[in-house]
Amino acid sequence: MKKLALHWQILIGMALGVIWGMLASSLGLVDFTTDWIQPFGTIFINLLKLIAVPLVLVSLITGVSSLSDVSRLSRIGSKTIGIYLMTTVVAVVLGLVLVNITEPGKAFSAEKREEFNQEFAATTTQKSSDAAAVEQQGPLQPLVDIVPDNIFGALTNNGAMLQVIFFALLFGIALIMIPPDKAAPVNDFFEGVNLVILKIVDLIMKTAPYGVFALLAGLVVEFAGDDPGSAVELLLVLGYYCLVVIVGLAIMIFAVYPLLAVFVGKTKYKDFFKGIFPAQMLAFSTSSSAATLPVTMECAEKNLGINREITSFVLPLGATINMDGTSLYQSVAAVFIAQAYGIELDIMAQLGIVMTATLASIGAAAVPGAGTVMLVIVLQQAGIPVEGIALILAPDRILDMCRTTVNVTGDATVSMMVARTENQLHPPTETAKV
Repeated sequence: MKKLALHWQILIGMALGVIWGMLASSLGLVDFTTDWIQPFGTIFINLLKLIAVPLVLVSLITGVSSLSDVSRLSRIGSKTIGIYLMTTVVAVVLGLVLVNITEPGKAFSAEKREEFNQEFAATTTQKSSDAAAVEQQGPLQPLVDIVPDNIFGALTNNGAMLQVIFFALLFGIALIMIPPDKAAPVNDFFEGVNLVILKIVDLIMKTAPYGVFALLAGLVVEFAGDDPGSAVELLLVLGYYCLVVIVGLAIMIFAVYPLLAVFVGKTKYKDFFKGIFPAQMLAFSTSSSAATLPVTMECAEKNLGINREITSFVLPLGATINMDGTSLYQSVAAVFIAQAYGIELDIMAQLGIVMTATLASIGAAAVPGAGTVMLVIVLQQAGIPVEGIALILAPDRILDMCRTTVNVTGDATVSMMVARTENQLHPPTETAKV
């Protein structure tokens, strides 16, 4: 097992986890799996979350301070945010085109709608309440939320990643602006801390195959319970909708991003996928861009040849504001629900979805399930019944895994594009193993 590349170990762990989950559901081992196996998956996720905030803080400070020029930081930042917004709009429009062509929502009967509304009523109410709290805020509240009133409070909250990024950028800029002889000891300190954190990441990733095994085993038994047939039946009912979302996500992964990597990043199609594959597998397992960030950075630097100067700035920012997969899912889900309720959306309503989904994706936390809360806001803006979110909650966990994979792939692609325009792309230090 140790001789295999990490991504193959993760794939084996995922496959064994699914197999165990199915066997556990059939043999009455659901409680055993939930009590004695799934907790190890939770521990693995906690380890990744444990290192996420320190990694973002230190990597951004070292990345910004290494630029040695505020104007250069401004240029790279403008490119990064501009490209992230561009890919998000592409994702939303792609989702709208697919859902309007296939019309999956029209396959639902009135009886099935009512069944879902009753089954997921409590969850729908909670998501609506969360979205209402967001909507009641003023137009500049997102800007206010970026600036922390206590950096130590922000450092203890994974959901306050934008605040950590703000402080890191401010700290890094200040380091550039003070005399070099005074800044040198501080830079050396953070460089040393950065090396320690990267070594911790290496240690955590040695447990990845076992962690994803526990995660997938727990996920399967959660869906199936004591009757695996119920999960299969549920997925079949919503299969059409899931297929539309997955096709859209696949187009982003296998067409949009590789084209950008090939024509802008000047990297071969095959090399791009070989390089980012371990991060994609971990993203699929954890459903969290933030939790996957350490591996994304390692893949981008070692396998894709992107200088740390770029990855330490672009990737932490992308894990927070770049949610292409989430945006595509929101556009498909919104129109799907409207179709299920017999609501016709005109071109202006769908343009509103493009705008709202794009802006909502920037504020979505890089953790599992955040996209669902943002979806409520998209639905309310378009005048679509929020109760309809109950229709899509059943398969949302699986789709969340898929769209997180897209988010992480998009982060790496944009990082490569920015690196190429800044002459910061070089031959990989370590060839991606197969």
